[in-house]
Amino acid sequence: MAYGVFIHRADSIYDDSPAERYQFPAQYLSRAKACAGDWILYYEPVKVPGSRGYFAIAKVQDVVPDRSQLGMYVAKIESGSYIDFANPVPFRNADGLLETGLLNEHGKISGVAQAAVRPISSSDFGRILQIGLDDPMPVLPRVGAPMGPGGFAEEDMPGLFEDPRERINYLGSRAVRDRLFRRTVLRAYDARCAISGLKFINGGGRAEVDAAHIWPVEKNGPDVINNGIALSGTAHWMFDRGLISLSDDLEILISRQANDPEGVRGFINGTGRIIGPVCIRDRPHPHFLAWHRENCFKR
Repeated sequence: MAYGVFIHRADSIYDDSPAERYQFPAQYLSRAKACAGDWILYYEPVKVPGSRGYFAIAKVQDVVPDRSQLGMYVAKIESGSYIDFANPVPFRNADGLLETGLLNEHGKISGVAQAAVRPISSSDFGRILQIGLDDPMPVLPRVGAPMGPGGFAEEDMPGLFEDPRERINYLGSRAVRDRLFRRTVLRAYDARCAISGLKFINGGGRAEVDAAHIWPVEKNGPDVINNGIALSGTAHWMFDRGLISLSDDLEILISRQANDPEGVRGFINGTGRIIGPVCIRDRPHPHFLAWHRENCFKR
């Protein structure tokens, strides 16, 4: 087993879903197999406009042939292992490359940097993980929201672990994962309710909005940003109970079983669609929206 880096971009020609599967050609098979049972970093190339750099981690469960496409393979991602970074990590910072293993003997970036699947050292993996999870400006939870580990609403991430696996074990906590998910979703939506369009920050600096899962984690939904949506308490309640849902083009749907449909319409922002993230890649994915309509929405 070994740590790895998987290159992914939202407009990829491959059949990828980072929290579930990663498709790749046969030339990368041996490298991908080496990562089976271990953790990988997702990386978005610098040539992508607004590149996130290293933006998430996930655990590879297995590597198998893709039955739908000859000559292609799939790295299956372990359910519930995917985590978006609180802050994406650039390819290089003021100190140079974060992935130092890409430097050749002359101190130049080697051709390995272009590989869609590549190994990464434990030290480089740990360094990127540390930066990705640190958050000097956290978005505080709503008043009355569940407290984090140790009784604090926003507990700082522990310092650099000698072994990255110690930090990964820490990330296994549901409370920690919920906090990271909240950070990424609220930042994508600017702490604004996607349904009403309202943004409230109370006197303590807390955002009065929730990071809701579209496909709930208790039903095996992933902690990926496009399975999330920022909702006020009222909107969250209606969404979870199937009184509202979303079409694939993000139109807000109102259930026929809502006992006050006019009141619901008055609560919805004037566009009739969600006030979504600026970045298209962060918007709710049709795959998760379809699950909500089929399993939660009361038509």
